[in-house]
Amino acid sequence: MSETRLGTGQVAILALFVTALTTAQLTASKLLAIPVPDALGSLPVVGATVLMPGAALAYALTFFASDCYSELYGRRAATVMVNVGFAMNFVLLALVWGTIFMPAANPEFAGQFRTVLASGTNVVAGSLLAYVVSQNWDVFAFHRIREVTGGDHLWLRNVASTATSQAIDTVIFVTVAFYVAPRLLGIGEAFPPSVVLSLVVGQYLLKLLIAVVDTPFVYAVVAALGGGRGRDERDPWALE
Repeated sequence: MSETRLGTGQVAILALFVTALTTAQLTASKLLAIPVPDALGSLPVVGATVLMPGAALAYALTFFASDCYSELYGRRAATVMVNVGFAMNFVLLALVWGTIFMPAANPEFAGQFRTVLASGTNVVAGSLLAYVVSQNWDVFAFHRIREVTGGDHLWLRNVASTATSQAIDTVIFVTVAFYVAPRLLGIGEAFPPSVVLSLVVGQYLLKLLIAVVDTPFVYAVVAALGGGRGRDERDPWALE
């Protein structure tokens, strides 16, 4: 049996991915209202205030982590990370609801606890579908662009793969979490279509900005960890 070796950098990227993913699930039910700078005036669809789920920043970090991981350790390793992360959503859901159903020392606080965290079920429902589609697309698009460009232009595959996958993710996630799931599951409030559309546009604008801004950091992480060194796709975890 071959020995599995994980370097500090690899573990750090995995930890960032899981931490950001978990944080996104727990913070998405809070809606943020970010004022548009006066110099930009009122934006189409979103108006003078950009609405977005509280998970927008945390979830954007998962794409940053997956792009770094894809470049450093290959498509298969990144796909393994993404799909294990998908399974962990079910673990999160089981732990949250297990805690909700356990007897409480303070019933009043238990009610508040349920109100806050139960809505996360809608978030997880939307996230599960959005996640498995968009993250796998991100890995596929990243490596397809890498093949077409002969391994050059890391900035292009980082921005293009993230921009397209974030668009897919945002539409699926917001629609399911804030419109479809509340109606089907009877948990939380279903938002009107106009608010859902505003959330989609607002969240995507932030994610697109992050996709561009994080490119130098992707270069820095890849350079710090030795660059993409053509990992053996037969062993997604081996460093050598």
